[in-house]
Amino acid sequence: MNTPFRLSLCTLALAAMYAPQSYAQAQDEANASQADERIQVTGSRINRTDLEGASPVDVITRDDIDASGFSNLQQLLERMPAAGVGTFSTRGNSQDSTANGGAAVSLRGFGADATLVLVNGRRVNVSAFAEGVANSFVDINTIPMAAIERIDILKDGASAIYGSDAVAGVVNVILRDDYVGTELNVGYGGTTGPTYDETTMSAVWGAGDDKSNTTVILDYFKNSTIMGGELGRNGTANQAPYGGNDFRSSRGYPGNFILNGQVVIDPGCPAENALGSTCVYDYGPHAMALPPAERLGALVLMNRQLNSSIEGYMELSAQHNTSMAGGAATPLDLDAGLYVPADHPNNPFGERVDINRYRTVDAGNRVWSIESDTFRLVGGLRGMVGMWDWDVAVQKARSRSIQTGDKSQGWVRTDFLQEEINAGRYNPFGGVTNPQEVIDAITTTLVRRGESHLTAVDGHLSGELFEMQGRPVMMAAGFEYREEDVEDVPDDQFQRGLIFGTESVSAAAERDQWAAYVEFLAPITDNLELSVAARHDDYSDFGSTTNPQVKLSWKASDTLSFRASYGEGFRAPSLAQIGLGPSQVSQFFLDSYRCPVIDPNNSACAATDYTIVFEGNPNLQPETSESWNIGAVWQVTQDWDISADVWSITQDNKIDRNDFEAVYAAECNDQNSTVCVRLAPLPGETLGPLSELRNSYINISSQEASGIDFSTNYGMSLQDMGNLSLKLDWSYMTKFEKNGIDYAGEYNYPQHRWQASADWSRDNWGATASLTYIGEFEDYQAPQDVEASEARTVDAQTLLDLQLRYDVSAQMQLVIGGTNVLDDEPPFAIGDGDGDLYGYASSVHNPRGAFLYGKVSYKF
Repeated sequence: MNTPFRLSLCTLALAAMYAPQSYAQAQDEANASQADERIQVTGSRINRTDLEGASPVDVITRDDIDASGFSNLQQLLERMPAAGVGTFSTRGNSQDSTANGGAAVSLRGFGADATLVLVNGRRVNVSAFAEGVANSFVDINTIPMAAIERIDILKDGASAIYGSDAVAGVVNVILRDDYVGTELNVGYGGTTGPTYDETTMSAVWGAGDDKSNTTVILDYFKNSTIMGGELGRNGTANQAPYGGNDFRSSRGYPGNFILNGQVVIDPGCPAENALGSTCVYDYGPHAMALPPAERLGALVLMNRQLNSSIEGYMELSAQHNTSMAGGAATPLDLDAGLYVPADHPNNPFGERVDINRYRTVDAGNRVWSIESDTFRLVGGLRGMVGMWDWDVAVQKARSRSIQTGDKSQGWVRTDFLQEEINAGRYNPFGGVTNPQEVIDAITTTLVRRGESHLTAVDGHLSGELFEMQGRPVMMAAGFEYREEDVEDVPDDQFQRGLIFGTESVSAAAERDQWAAYVEFLAPITDNLELSVAARHDDYSDFGSTTNPQVKLSWKASDTLSFRASYGEGFRAPSLAQIGLGPSQVSQFFLDSYRCPVIDPNNSACAATDYTIVFEGNPNLQPETSESWNIGAVWQVTQDWDISADVWSITQDNKIDRNDFEAVYAAECNDQNSTVCVRLAPLPGETLGPLSELRNSYINISSQEASGIDFSTNYGMSLQDMGNLSLKLDWSYMTKFEKNGIDYAGEYNYPQHRWQASADWSRDNWGATASLTYIGEFEDYQAPQDVEASEARTVDAQTLLDLQLRYDVSAQMQLVIGGTNVLDDEPPFAIGDGDGDLYGYASSVHNPRGAFLYGKVSYKF
């Protein structure tokens, strides 16, 4: 194949590191003799011989995955320069997270719901539990690492081909198939600081001939936990000694009370925790910074040639994941309606007191146990009719999750607690540990259940439509039909208001959708190619949309080519956003109407996470987007290539929560507001304690991002010293504007991200060194202050990964390595006072530290 973006076969043989590559780099060196074979490129339905199209596509190969040292897909993808805010994982899951156990990737920082994840070019069902209450996503923890042949990253909008969600790009996971033989892999690694480890095992078996193949893959992953108490400065909510804020909770142990209309502190509060009338509590050491998880996956991929022109195929996958999430003990406030009678044997005040701020630490930390089971079956036929390729398939998929907390996991019911207080058996004073039989009486068992389903039928064909001036005009056309539903059912004890301080979600919705699309590829001249595509989608719950895309590819010379694309896209409202029932989240903020000036003696000035209640909006309309990309590829020599792209994405009508700060400012200075609900004022006050803030999802916001991508790859021979491959991928974000505010370089939005690597091989030996750079950005400011003032700088971070491998024989390979081998800590950040409380930006930096590992693989 003569493509200007191709590396030499020698360079391809050297590829054994993480950095994503261009399609030409990922060509199979064993198939040079099949250069005219037509294949399908991610971002197009037209089979073609030229792998390099008009849209930028990065590829992470099987060798890249093995050389990365990472044991799950989320760890791998979050290092990509194109990844951004919205990429999340089990890291940081807590009792308040709504997507515990799940992980997702967000391209360009537009969010996981704006990145379409495909498996073998087809959609998969969303997680049963939504992230952030109502953001649906594909849980990439359900895709076993051992099953992946490669990952295509399309960094361009693709709604004209794939439909909804392909706003910021597409992640297409291609599974291993047509395997012959047996491969066994075992790995183990651990951190040098916290007591954390990972264990991996996998087996791949395949058998077949020129007419059929069966590939079976088993994959096992397990990791232990890191508690906040193991992380030093990154495990405490009191960041004041390090230059940050004191985010310790006002719900203490012991706590404070309302006596005759005045807030009084428990006399037993330790002096170091007493701030005016508040007894604070450091919940940081009790948080699971990285929760334990265990995953077992199995896949069977089969294909059989039925006759000379038709092949049947099947994909069957099953995944069972377990994990935990948790945090500090149950926090309680005045809204719980708890009190202590005057005749309680331990009441030091001798009068009835209302419990204002308290935490049931003696009942233990709150812990969730999460199980999820995912099943997917695809069956189809593909073949040729004349010169036309065709493919038709049916898919059934299901995701089922259950989240439980038992009596030993700290879940306190307020009515049970009040009964034990009234009986004089539970002592809420002095921070004492109550007897176990009393703890058993106040705790309960909770169950949350979620399930999502997908039924789909799709088909497409592609081939040569006609010739124009001796050049073939190609066409692809296809259809899709999908039925989807999701249900998330919380425990009714949440709905009855008996459980405090923890988020709960309720959602139920269903829809069906059909789509038809067409794509044309026309050579205008021998060196200029035009591609035009359009897709029409019709949804049962909000209407229809049509989205076009236009691409140009110009080969200016044998070594230089240019590409450009423009497309319109959309994202349908998620089922969770439409079908959301009353759901609660916790949000840390200061009730400034009751605390206009910080005063330790004013209990309203203490750090508090308030309850925000959301409900769905059936009138939501789809988000719309426009994207364009202009780039060039220069094959400097056979072994050196350079590419650069300028890109832009604009997303309008974005579905988002109303900004709680704006709702608070508009509503919470009114005691009688029905949006900002307050309790009765204490004597001498005009506003009562804040009970809950009611919010909703609406089509309110817009996002616009632009930037520059640059990559270069160079391979060279060191003669007797072996071969060396050098690579660089760099992404620079010039703008990320949201609701008229440019966040590029602001909190969580570093402008610069890059990866560089060197890979060396000689005989049986190989080594890889990789650098990952995350640029500096400003510390958190409220949206209204972002452009008006400048905050302190959160420093840049560079992580070094190393790997050494040795081929003991043709069948056996030994690998040792490490990620973040210099044990670089997350740069200090004051944080936003809600999701980031522990001195670092958790969505950008990882507190795990240095991780060392060893792996053994054997093939026969």
